[in-house]
Amino acid sequence: MNGAAPGGPTPEIRIAYPAWVAEVVDWDRRCASDEEKVRLAIRLARENVERGTGGPFGAAVFETATGRLVSVGTNSVVRLHNAVLHGEVVAFMMAQQRLGSFSLAAPGLPQHELVTSCDPCAMCLGATLWSGVKRVVCGAAREDATLLRFDEGPVFPESYAYLRDRGIAFVRGVCRAEAREVLELYRRGSGPIHNP
Repeated sequence: MNGAAPGGPTPEIRIAYPAWVAEVVDWDRRCASDEEKVRLAIRLARENVERGTGGPFGAAVFETATGRLVSVGTNSVVRLHNAVLHGEVVAFMMAQQRLGSFSLAAPGLPQHELVTSCDPCAMCLGATLWSGVKRVVCGAAREDATLLRFDEGPVFPESYAYLRDRGIAFVRGVCRAEAREVLELYRRGSGPIHNP
């Protein structure tokens, strides 16, 4: 085999932010509160819906102690034709790329946290375990996403207990009503549900 895909060129994956992220994200701003951080994730989710670049989910990785923004992520499943590109996963990938480390808990790095516009699905909870973050702050609840028919996968109270036992703290329901509004906006626009 020469490495080429059957009937075509060798596949290549390139993950990039939508062009509008440069207009929306202030990379120098530090967020002091969970509410500020979640509102950034919600804004990313809203812009993603309004600009037609993906689903109603946004996320960001911050340094816990300083509130310094390290990366953002938007749901890019449909835009980039890749089922794993949920907002949380994109945020992890971009943070790890930016810091040059496969773990956000590598020696010499400050503690990091994930902030997301909605409770993570099963895949994103798994990615959280291996990402190296030590804290997760969420906006909308899993139940809010399932009302849209998004299948959040096998997430149970035991899933959260497992992660807590491994040193990952969770804060849920921050700015929940605001985050839920973005889900409703997506539902009204009949956006594609990519995991039916």
